[in-house]
Amino acid sequence: MTQNFKNSGIGSKTLRTACEVLRIEADGIRRLIDRLDHRFERAVQLIAETKGRVIVTGMGKSGLVARKIAATFSSTGTPSFFLHPAEAIHGDLGILVAGDTVVALSYSGETDELLRLLERIKRLGIPLISMTGNPQSTLAQASDVVLDVSIEREACVLNLAPTASTTASLAMGDALAVVLQQRRGFQEDDFAELHPGGEVGRKLRRVEHLMHTGDAVPMVRVEAPMREVIEEMSNKGFGLTTVTSDGHTLAGVITDGDLRRLLQAKSNWMDLTAGDCMTRQPLTIAARELATKALNIMESRKITSLPVVDSNGCLAGLLHLHDLWTTQMF
Repeated sequence: MTQNFKNSGIGSKTLRTACEVLRIEADGIRRLIDRLDHRFERAVQLIAETKGRVIVTGMGKSGLVARKIAATFSSTGTPSFFLHPAEAIHGDLGILVAGDTVVALSYSGETDELLRLLERIKRLGIPLISMTGNPQSTLAQASDVVLDVSIEREACVLNLAPTASTTASLAMGDALAVVLQQRRGFQEDDFAELHPGGEVGRKLRRVEHLMHTGDAVPMVRVEAPMREVIEEMSNKGFGLTTVTSDGHTLAGVITDGDLRRLLQAKSNWMDLTAGDCMTRQPLTIAARELATKALNIMESRKITSLPVVDSNGCLAGLLHLHDLWTTQMF
């Protein structure tokens, strides 16, 4: 049941305020689009050419945004970490070394703790990219690149609490990260390597982490009699058996469905071999493929198992649909 807020004084005021907050913050991000120019491209170039790490720093709310930007950089292929400027000037300045690039966030551009980092940054010749709402500030003047993230007003009703300004900075950081991701050719496989845990890790697990191997895989040779085929299928319980030509190279598969059709079509089926009855050139998948791809194949082709092969066509394992379900990947 949908609640009607139009006739509710409290509700309508609540919604009007919330809509205004979202409008102000959305307007702040939209204004960034018109400011994207060679300075943004220069910032991307500096970060892409960084030999060391990308150090993202900021105080207070800007510091929280800086942490998120650093995390997004790292998860999309740009080695990065957050440096707390107050801790830096109390012993952590050694983290900054030649070859790094610094991205500093300060809406005013006059944050004292950040300004005290400038001497070491300049002495080491570290490129400095600033995100600030004041392009004429001390921080901006000391920067190699200035990204203007100024907004018309904060979403706070007092126009004081950092709201629209932090949203704009966060969006600019995301824009940098995604452009760098694209520039580096960072793909789904790379993302999987950096996200082995959590929901993302489950969705990006590889076939090799889930497949059955060794004696667990049902397998017979092409010359095996059908009595042996039935025994192997019954013992392993996958509803099929793989068939190999030399104990290694996959030649085909025989499924429960193949057996049923064989019983209906041939009265002498027990005199046949696995090679006579198998489905040749079955669907397969490589061990390094993502499990999501295997799931798509199984669902689209309405099958429950996929033989896993290496680049030479040799049998490496078997993946079953239940393996995907029981790991709660999806």
